[in-house]
Amino acid sequence: MQHLMNISGIGSDRVQLRWVSSAEGNLFAEYVTEISDLTKKLGPFDRNKFELPLGAVEQTLNSARIRWLMGLTRQLTEQGNVYQEKLEKEKYQKLIHQATEEEYHKALVLGALKETPLSVRGLSEITGLPVYTVSLRLNELEREGRAELSGYDGSTPRFIGLAA
Repeated sequence: MQHLMNISGIGSDRVQLRWVSSAEGNLFAEYVTEISDLTKKLGPFDRNKFELPLGAVEQTLNSARIRWLMGLTRQLTEQGNVYQEKLEKEKYQKLIHQATEEEYHKALVLGALKETPLSVRGLSEITGLPVYTVSLRLNELEREGRAELSGYDGSTPRFIGLAA
């Protein structure tokens, strides 16, 4: 989650998760104070400014690929796969980060395609992703049946997102 919040530009400090027992009242109070101070330091969150990234974060967290990988954490790192091969935690973390970035980029592209058909360069401008990255993710979305070519503006192809 922290990695996703950082790549979205929202920042990992905006999301906090702490496990506290009901018997740990003092610890709970300390966490509330700490998080309140951090929130004041960060200042107000402009939801409108982050509309596209927030939608992409939500879509990424709901993606089958990320949910599947997260559900297999223990299996892959402690118990091993069907060949009894265990993944080192660092390699697994790298795999999760890569998959998260790819899913987030696809979600950004789909979010940008909601309004109107766009070219690869137009998608790059809206999402802030490099043209090459947009092209790769758009290709994946086309293979998944989630985006397609809608036509041309002169010789420039325009793409649309498809409803899931």
